[in-house]
Amino acid sequence: MSEFNNVTVVKKANIYFGGNVTSRTVKFSDGSTKTLGFILPGEYVFNVGVPEIMDIQSGELDVLLPKEDWKPIKGGESFSVPENSQFTIRVHQPTDYICSFV
Repeated sequence: MSEFNNVTVVKKANIYFGGNVTSRTVKFSDGSTKTLGFILPGEYVFNVGVPEIMDIQSGELDVLLPKEDWKPIKGGESFSVPENSQFTIRVHQPTDYICSFV
C-alpha cells in the first residue's frame, strides 16, 4: 500500500533526540494509530509500552532488540518490538519509517 486513506493526522510533530528523530501521528477510523517518521544517522534508545512493528521504508540501520544480537535492517524490511521493553538502533543513513502500534 503506497498511501493511507480516510485518516486523521495530528498536526503537532513528535520530536526526539534534538530533532534527529521526528514523526507525525496518523489515526485510522478503526481506532488504530501509526506514526510516520524520519531518523537521521546516529544511535538512539527507545522505550516502548505497547508492542510495535517498525516498517523501514528506506534507509539502513542496525537494531538491538531485547535478548537478541544486533541485526541489520534496510528499506523494505521490518522488525517487531515487544511490549514494555527497550530497543536500540544505529542508523547509518537517513531512514524513513512507519511505526504501527499493535
